[in-house]
Amino acid sequence: MGSTTVVLGPALAVAGVLAVGLAAALAAVTHLGTSRSTLIAGARAVLQLGAVSLLIGAIVGSVLFSAGFVLVMVAVAAWTAARRITPHRSGWWAVLPIAVAPLPVTAVLVLAGVVPPVGVAVIPMAGILIGGTMTATSLAGRRVLDELETRRGEVEAALSLGFLPRDAALEIARPSVGQALMPAIDQTRTVGLVTLPGAFVGMLLGGATPVQAGAVQVLVLVLLLAVETVAVALMLELACRGLVRRSATAVV
Repeated sequence: MGSTTVVLGPALAVAGVLAVGLAAALAAVTHLGTSRSTLIAGARAVLQLGAVSLLIGAIVGSVLFSAGFVLVMVAVAAWTAARRITPHRSGWWAVLPIAVAPLPVTAVLVLAGVVPPVGVAVIPMAGILIGGTMTATSLAGRRVLDELETRRGEVEAALSLGFLPRDAALEIARPSVGQALMPAIDQTRTVGLVTLPGAFVGMLLGGATPVQAGAVQVLVLVLLLAVETVAVALMLELACRGLVRRSATAVV
């Protein structure tokens, strides 16, 4: 009977190098400006996942160390989102939407017995949720601040009508910030028809039945929708209150 796992070897390495090289070359030819970033991202992925794989293997037996690693994941995700949203130090408020939903949800899953209280189960689940909220937070933060900058006149018009600064900003930014949830919504709507997400494929490769893999993947997708919605709503509130901004002066 053939193996159900990906075969490690030279062919896998060559496939990875070719994929990154093709993406970088195409970006260079079409002047997308992402060629260098693509190469760096590929190299970092190899180094970071290699190191993390060894680290996780050493700490999965300890609940305390596993929890510490999850907190490191939150910090790195917040740092990444903050850099995407604004060069101002106020971007560190991104840690709030990134942490406030995934961490309690992961804790509830463990307490309810859905996820076993072991590092090898907790770390991947928390990582999926934190990664989703990182993306949603970045997209929402950039979208809100862009709207408040480009439509500054409309914000000032609302202020002149007697709106409070937060309410004026919300009137302008709220209609478009939901776009940050479109990737998660589209992924959920098309799962099984267009894409077979990582959790599903990973469980199949690990020997689970298609039904078991499908059930876990559905849970992951709906949890992602929930935590990303919380993250987007929080980022909207933070930006409209002027806590997250792009200069020393609040936009509102």
